[in-house]
Amino acid sequence: MFATVRKSVLTLALLAVVCTAGQAAAETLINGAGATFPYPLYSKWFSEYAKIDTSVKFNYQSIGSGGGIKQITAGTVDFGASDKFLSDAELKAAPGKLLHIPTVMGAVVVTYNIPGVHKGLKLRSSDVADIFLGKITKWNDKRIADDNPGVKLPNESIIVVHRSDGSGTTSIFTDYLSSVNQEWNGKVGKGASVNWPIGLGGKGNEGVAGQIKNTRNSIGYVELAYAFENKLPYATLMNKSGKFVEPSIKTTSAAAAGAVKHMPADYRVSLVNQPGDDAYPIVGFTWLLVYEHQKDAVKGKKLVEFLNWELHKGQKMAPEMLYAPLPPAVVKMVEKTIKTIKH
Repeated sequence: MFATVRKSVLTLALLAVVCTAGQAAAETLINGAGATFPYPLYSKWFSEYAKIDTSVKFNYQSIGSGGGIKQITAGTVDFGASDKFLSDAELKAAPGKLLHIPTVMGAVVVTYNIPGVHKGLKLRSSDVADIFLGKITKWNDKRIADDNPGVKLPNESIIVVHRSDGSGTTSIFTDYLSSVNQEWNGKVGKGASVNWPIGLGGKGNEGVAGQIKNTRNSIGYVELAYAFENKLPYATLMNKSGKFVEPSIKTTSAAAAGAVKHMPADYRVSLVNQPGDDAYPIVGFTWLLVYEHQKDAVKGKKLVEFLNWELHKGQKMAPEMLYAPLPPAVVKMVEKTIKTIKH
């Protein structure tokens, strides 16, 4: 009898080991890479979603939009992430049909580190372009001083900081500069990587924020959440309607309102320099890049389930992380697009 009991215990123990191994094997790992712009929100989403579906785990590498586009095109990740929409040539280079799934909208802010100036700096779009072109070189330049009466601007050289990696944030920022300044458009242009006329490079939104935080009299551009997280001030910018506007959820959504009326079916649209008194001028969508035909049926199914979750439940988390949720009309469009993913 003792032998029988012992045998039963051993059998149960073996079964437990097999079941545990089965559970471990059942966890689906979905790999993604790309944009740093939405990384604070994506981290929250992935961690919250893991509580809802314990059988799936997301591994996301925040390496910049350029890296995300390269990896999804090469097929080394299950999804890419970018704040720059792909060109026709980039889409053609992919081994299958890539879908742009817009997730949220964000504001790119002009952030700075001027001793004694902790908030409220006002900048015209022409002045922002001239600073990054190296034509305005001192903080107390008359053009800046005239818009900031009562602000003690130092007679110090402006130190420009920009991204060193392929970046969707750069794509949004240079799209804005190209749309407001003919010289910038002709000499530098727009894109994930450009030949910067001047400045120091930082990797990722994190790198640029860190450089500005540690460099007196510097200026750069980051997604709003990174300025907030690093307690960095950001400029109030003059928009297309001639109004000085602060970046916020409200002014980001106002920028999208006009563009959304003419939203193309593939969501490849720019939101910079939109009309409207309340529209903040440097706004962009951020997209997940997903193949329409999923090679791995299990991963494809899990990815689709996550996309539906972030499109509804995930949107509610966006404002607290300083991102603007998708407009309702866009949510309806994206629902249909997600249904076209085959797994």
